Amino acid sequence: MEHGSATWEHLSDISRACDLWGMTSLVRVNNNDPWLVGRALDRGVQAVVVPHVNNKEEAERLVQGGKFTPEGMRGMASSRQGLGVADYKRKANDEVMLVGLIEDIVAIDNLDEIVTVDGIDCFMVVPGDLSQSMGPEYLDRTDHPDVQEVIEKAMEKIVSAGYATGSTADDNNIGKWTSAGGRLFLCSFQGYIEKGLQNLRDKAEV
Repeated sequence: MEHGSATWEHLSDISRACDLWGMTSLVRVNNNDPWLVGRALDRGVQAVVVPHVNNKEEAERLVQGGKFTPEGMRGMASSRQGLGVADYKRKANDEVMLVGLIEDIVAIDNLDEIVTVDGIDCFMVVPGDLSQSMGPEYLDRTDHPDVQEVIEKAMEKIVSAGYATGSTADDNNIGKWTSAGGRLFLCSFQGYIEKGLQNLRDKAEV
């Protein structure tokens, strides 16, 4: 829902479509608000991504919204995923996936304490906002060696702490990030569409 046009009404339909295809439904909310996290899960999605997890307290906030007691305090509502499931609220903590985005240099500085928080499945280190948080000279220069080094070291630290990690990925860097321990990736389809169209144009030229 962050950076996109999906509404709460869309989430139920999207998650049902994912269920039919055997896919995990994942939504990226626009704020690390326990109410937003819980509401997304209530609508039927199976995984929630929150932006800008910058310190231990903000990581704990994600868990509060996404897990029932004793791990968190998710609102005591059911979910479409719980229909017909006996004791859903006790099983949900094991089945829900929570992902925090590490996308500010302050989060990098606080990473040692962030990765002490239980209940989060994955911390993704993403370059867009991270690059601009490193200073104006890095704005939109996500491929700058300094930015890449920060991402790689952060991913390795996250993996060493026992969490899954990942980043944004394409054909050019997916191998590098998997070597650093990455397992979850955000991929834009726009570049692949553009590449396919260019390939079509090239073949059409006589």
